Amino acid sequence: MTPPATGSPDGRTRRLARQAVTSAGVAAVLVLCALVTGILPVQVVRVGSGSMAPTIDTGDLVVVTTGDVARRDVVVVQRPGTAQPIVKRAVAMGGDQVAIADGVLVVNGEPVCEPGIDPDRIDGVWFAPVTVPDGELFLLGDDRRDAVDSRDFGTVRESDVTGVLAGRVWPRPGGLDEEIC
Repeated sequence: MTPPATGSPDGRTRRLARQAVTSAGVAAVLVLCALVTGILPVQVVRVGSGSMAPTIDTGDLVVVTTGDVARRDVVVVQRPGTAQPIVKRAVAMGGDQVAIADGVLVVNGEPVCEPGIDPDRIDGVWFAPVTVPDGELFLLGDDRRDAVDSRDFGTVRESDVTGVLAGRVWPRPGGLDEEIC
């Protein structure tokens, strides 16, 4: 059987697939070169605990970039009182009032939709409303049952954030919040 002509749908599909693979390969090499030479301010970090499960599990490799922190970003920060880096979600920022009522995160009096949170990993906790000081963040683990976070050690300074997670490298690439509320 002879292969379809380049202009046929099958030939065009194969040509587009080759171009996509080639483009992806070139992009990967360029990103790798930029990382090695320090042009891009990113690093790859291995997650050391399961406090962000199911979003990020122990041992996952994630890409961390520098930049401003927005609410819902997953960040790397030095755990207060230690030199240990931790990975947590920034759920409230300076000036926000944050609480947990019956396991539901409440920011500024409104329940927060948290698509990546597994309801089985949320205990029925209640956490009294606190106001986050300016320039600071309130951090929570996605596995609220087992996470040590701002409920335990308080808010952290935004300036102590060493990176914002951009995506997962291993075990599967992709965004960190894949469901929509």
